[in-house]
Amino acid sequence: MKSLTISQPKMNIGILGTAQGSHVKMLADTLTGMGAEVTLINPKKLTSYLPQPTTCFPGQDGSPLTIENLDALVVRSLPGGSLEQVIYRVNVLHRLENLGLKIINNASLIEKTVDKFYTSALLSDAGLPVPKTIVTEHYDQAMKAVEQLGAVVVKPVFGSLGKGIVLVEDPDIAHRIFRALEMGRYIYYLQEFLPNGNEDYRLFVVGGQVIGAMRRRGETWKTNIACGSTAEHYIPEKEIADLAIETARILKADYVGVDILISNGNPYVIEANGIPGWSGLQSVMDSDISGILSEYILGEIKKDVNRNS
Repeated sequence: MKSLTISQPKMNIGILGTAQGSHVKMLADTLTGMGAEVTLINPKKLTSYLPQPTTCFPGQDGSPLTIENLDALVVRSLPGGSLEQVIYRVNVLHRLENLGLKIINNASLIEKTVDKFYTSALLSDAGLPVPKTIVTEHYDQAMKAVEQLGAVVVKPVFGSLGKGIVLVEDPDIAHRIFRALEMGRYIYYLQEFLPNGNEDYRLFVVGGQVIGAMRRRGETWKTNIACGSTAEHYIPEKEIADLAIETARILKADYVGVDILISNGNPYVIEANGIPGWSGLQSVMDSDISGILSEYILGEIKKDVNRNS
């Protein structure tokens, strides 16, 4: 007599992102291959209703679908826009969490890591090593920072892939750049330039463990893969791995990309990315990052189900 098997319902996982995103596609394909049902959700097409506990997005046929029916939502894209648009998109995530939906990474983590100042402040206040940093809205204070720190790296508070980051060593050049930023009502986010031999490290942390790392080597001080740097496989020393893991713990991240630079023998956390890509890292790794991340996502959903059962 054949034994009866009871099939488990498929997990329905939403991915906040579009099919054009390479990492969205990799993650969607992997989760589908593991038996999950995946729904892509355009982060620019969210509609919320009150007092109903409802957030909708258009399905493939244009009819509205509700996010609350998902088992989890994975954030892979939170595009820029006006201040109102960005705040609304993050607040949608907050509301969905309040309604009980599992979100990876959660809204709080996204808020922490989308803002370079907030990230650095949290890590510094927790005792982690970060570059000397001065952030101000005032031109005069920005010029004093150049006098105080010498060569500085000027970064946009919001941004990624190394775009808009410049090295300023000359006060006259600083004057021209800072006046331009002043006209645009930008914040001056200035970090001391730390010589690093044109290399740094990206560590990928999932569930409190470093699952992969790479050394990035550039032709200049900029080491972003998007800026033309090359990736090399890297097995991090315990001190470096522990620093990345502690960064993830402080930020309460499900997964995060941590950039660490070594200057004069000392490590510094440069950035933490709450929606990290992994194409460059995957090119120097044998293990499948999408697979590791997908297994973690499914495992976290099952934990929630078991806790609530």
